[in-house]
Amino acid sequence: MSSINEIFNEVLKEITPTQKQIDLIKKITEKLQELLDRRAKELKITYTKIEPQGSTGIKQTQLRNDFDIDVFIGLDYNQYKPKYEGLSKSKLKKDSKKDFLTLCNKWILPSLTLDEFNNPRLLYAEHPYVTVDYILNDIKVKIDIVLYFDLDLEFIKKNGPITAVDRSPWHGSFVKDELNHDQKNDVRLLKQFFKSCYSYGDKSAIGKIGFIGYSAELLIYYFENLTNLFNNFNKLDKNPLDYYGRNEKELSKITHFQNDYLIIIDPIDKNRNVASAISEKAYKYCNQKVSEFLKQPSPEFFRIRPITEVNLSNKEDNLLSNIYIIELQNADIKIHYTINRDKLYSLGKSIKANGEKEFSHFERFGKIIFEVYFEEDKNQYNLAIFCEKPNISKTYIRKGPPITEENHVANFKRKNPEYFEKEGFLWVETQREFNNFSNFLNKFVKNKIPDNFNVVNISNAFHTVSSSGKKAINVLKNIILPFYI
Repeated sequence: MSSINEIFNEVLKEITPTQKQIDLIKKITEKLQELLDRRAKELKITYTKIEPQGSTGIKQTQLRNDFDIDVFIGLDYNQYKPKYEGLSKSKLKKDSKKDFLTLCNKWILPSLTLDEFNNPRLLYAEHPYVTVDYILNDIKVKIDIVLYFDLDLEFIKKNGPITAVDRSPWHGSFVKDELNHDQKNDVRLLKQFFKSCYSYGDKSAIGKIGFIGYSAELLIYYFENLTNLFNNFNKLDKNPLDYYGRNEKELSKITHFQNDYLIIIDPIDKNRNVASAISEKAYKYCNQKVSEFLKQPSPEFFRIRPITEVNLSNKEDNLLSNIYIIELQNADIKIHYTINRDKLYSLGKSIKANGEKEFSHFERFGKIIFEVYFEEDKNQYNLAIFCEKPNISKTYIRKGPPITEENHVANFKRKNPEYFEKEGFLWVETQREFNNFSNFLNKFVKNKIPDNFNVVNISNAFHTVSSSGKKAINVLKNIILPFYI
């Protein structure tokens, strides 16, 4: 059996970008910098810097064939500060969005004049940014051009950022300066591992968001190398990682950290948990895979394989009988996939909350577990749902007030003349609105599906229509449910 280090070296040879790829990204970035600078001078727009950020930029932690480029344009906040003076946070956010939108339309989009820059377009995340496809011969590279306020590090540490991306260049500098060559290779291996577990980034198939690039970089920073990290991975949910040396008790007192499953504090901003969005589901599955790798090391753990469709041929499969699917087609391609994803997670939470409990808080359909799976290129979005008890009694015994509370007792008796007394309380047999989960699901989501979605199918798993729907069920059934039922 190969040693773990031998496996790491073998995988690294496959995933490290070639010098040709690195040179290509550098060439494209320089061309883009030149175009943006020329247009800025024509319009007399000032900026502090234009530089490549992210893994393909100053971090250099990208994987082979990862051609996506993030170009960040710094703005001097002091030029904008007078107009923002005295504004609330929400108003400042709104006004800065307007300013960024103006610069995108007036400066960035008109700069992309060369033939190889195709389909420049505005997108929205925290604020507007420009995406363009660089296409030349058989090469296609997606480029995001993002505006931010170029703030001093001490300002961010004291006051926090103005916009969500103001920290990003400092993240890049931290990784560039604090991780050596070998550690950056360990980051590559870790990213590859997370991708092989379908648990990487905001397109993670397991949980709303998987491990992001910066979290992978910080994990290597904190544990020094990948072997140490893997040996301690099963403790991540119990041991917070804080650059500022605060212990678990101190961190637990900070309100906005209290519901976070993992804690990896941002060295650039002590009030930010980089891991706040990382799904518990993604961590549990990755933790299982790390454990399996340590027991039987193999390069196969780093192979990225497509998610397969679930096998629906076994009609006697009891688990499939308890799984339901909502298959949707996105009709508005202008809406960013993260917005669609978030809408469906919100819908899933609503189904769970209303499906598990009656209005009176009495148990309804038992435990409900769901997952969202989407294929952006096909505009297909799916919500796969496990229901513990799809068929329940038509009535249930609802508990009323204690018999000692005269006013409440009188009201209860008036509304429920068929009440009875038991163990010091009033009770009544209550008719359920739904006793079949499929009927509940169809009625409940009817007016809750976002307007930009066309409903393809709502059914039990056995009647799934699309390939992506069958993949959604596979993720829920075989990757998520083993940890929760």
